[in-house]
Amino acid sequence: METTTVYNEDLHFEHVQWNKELAFWEDELKSFQNRLDELVQRWTDDRVLAELGQYQNQFIIHKEKIDELKEEIEAHELSIAEHLKKSENVIDRVHYRYHLAFRERMETQRDIYSDLKRRFFDFLSKYM
Repeated sequence: METTTVYNEDLHFEHVQWNKELAFWEDELKSFQNRLDELVQRWTDDRVLAELGQYQNQFIIHKEKIDELKEEIEAHELSIAEHLKKSENVIDRVHYRYHLAFRERMETQRDIYSDLKRRFFDFLSKYM
């Protein structure tokens, strides 16, 4: 049985990438909110405003999810820092399993966000 060594630097690199992606999503959500604000001023139709409200709620939920993911990344970074203080550069199996599970959650969130963007752009193309 071959073992693979995973170093904390490798996980840190992935955390940095995820944080950049999350920051980009936050920025995009601000832009999307600006588009919603424009539409609120243009439309009085209750159906359009109801759909607009649904997107606003989804943006709020996604922002909360981003904050949650950022907090979890920060907690894992603190754990890595503690290991490095002890001169432990190789991550243990429990933390690595957690990292793999978190990677899956990021991929799931990426899919959810991508779908939200696609649907929102379709919505914008109808009402802008």
